[in-house]
Amino acid sequence: MKIILNVMRQQRATALQLHELLPEVPQATLYRHLHKLAEAEVLIVVDQYQVRGVVEKVYALSEEGVNLTEADLENITKDDHMRYFTTFVSSLLHDFSQYLEQPDINMAQDGVGYRQCSLYLSDDEFAEVIVPFQEALQKAMQHGPAPGRRRRTLSLVIIPEAENKSEGE
Repeated sequence: MKIILNVMRQQRATALQLHELLPEVPQATLYRHLHKLAEAEVLIVVDQYQVRGVVEKVYALSEEGVNLTEADLENITKDDHMRYFTTFVSSLLHDFSQYLEQPDINMAQDGVGYRQCSLYLSDDEFAEVIVPFQEALQKAMQHGPAPGRRRRTLSLVIIPEAENKSEGE
């Protein structure tokens, strides 16, 4: 999937074009991954046309990225979660790499940052922190492209510590 997404970041493509660009990926695997990425709305169909009785779909990366609902989260496997997370992380790596390849960057002026911190919070305390943050993000996400605005990607990962079963037994 990572290889497919790296190609799709640069262009729109049909399954046949992807197969030609990625001959090392078995065709059945390519189609299976395309189907899963389209189901998850990571890829969207932007055009389709008839070719010798078959509908050829043109895929592109979704501008909105992966936004799984609670219902989606309930119905996907651990392997699906790992695939989606891998896609998310590879997207971060690609975007940061593209940023660093610019000739003149000023990370402080551009607002670039990355950090990790651990918070020890009860569920209620966690809600006090995250709910206002989510509300502020929802408000900011309503802004579209306009003069004076620059697209900025904010990525947030929340991972609770794995429960140590030997402690609770």
